[in-house]
Amino acid sequence: MPSLSPRRLIVNADDFGRDAGVNEAVSEACERGILTTASLMVNESAAADAVRIAKERPHLGVGLHLTLVCGHGAQTHSQAPHLVDEQKNFSNNAPRAGMLYFFNRAAREELRREIEAQIKLFHQTGLPLDHVNGHLHLHLHPIVADILLDHAQEWGIKHLRWSRDLFWLSWKLGKGPLFYRVSHAVIFNLLTKRIKRKLQILNIKCTSRVFGLMQTSHVNEEYLLKMLEHLPAGDSEVYSHPSTEEHSRAEYLALISEKIAQKIRTSSISLIRYTDL
Repeated sequence: MPSLSPRRLIVNADDFGRDAGVNEAVSEACERGILTTASLMVNESAAADAVRIAKERPHLGVGLHLTLVCGHGAQTHSQAPHLVDEQKNFSNNAPRAGMLYFFNRAAREELRREIEAQIKLFHQTGLPLDHVNGHLHLHLHPIVADILLDHAQEWGIKHLRWSRDLFWLSWKLGKGPLFYRVSHAVIFNLLTKRIKRKLQILNIKCTSRVFGLMQTSHVNEEYLLKMLEHLPAGDSEVYSHPSTEEHSRAEYLALISEKIAQKIRTSSISLIRYTDL
């Protein structure tokens, strides 16, 4: 017997504003595909063009893709010497950066200022803040999460990605190295449990599950068809990294696939944004 609870799905693209290939994929997937939201990297080279694209497509929910590793900072090296180099580059070593943010008091203060600066840059675009998440999910790092939640009301944060996948279902649907998939499931299960109560107290909305966590660069048509077939009742998010460039073209093609769109229609799945939660 079918579930009486509706099935609603946020379809998100991360790395919006990183480069022209990502921006083109987001634009096309929003116009003629299933994309409902995108997460903006405010400090990257194509951010201004991403904002233009978003303003021309007000039905696209745009959030902040908080970038604290593998990207560029809003502060200079003199302002944040523990975070960025002379070219404003963050470390590309996420585990090392995570340890620094946790144990170094000076780095933590620079981190707070950096997060505030990226929030302010987003608000300066004039776009409504649909959600907040983090590049490589660093928004769940204990120090970063505490900063975000402690300032959520001040910064207008009402929706956050709760990066928790359904492990056994995701194991059934996707492919990938055993250690990578199991370790990610364990780590993010612990990190999401840590903030669950505070999200409820602050009335910050999130989905019950997020698909794609163990499928980085492999959220293709095959995966989406399987996921839609087994999508549980309630609110879910699936995120991908689409680009018209070859390295992520399969994820872009999945978002504009008529087969996927037809599957959503025949399955009575509603496509939503974070602001619809």
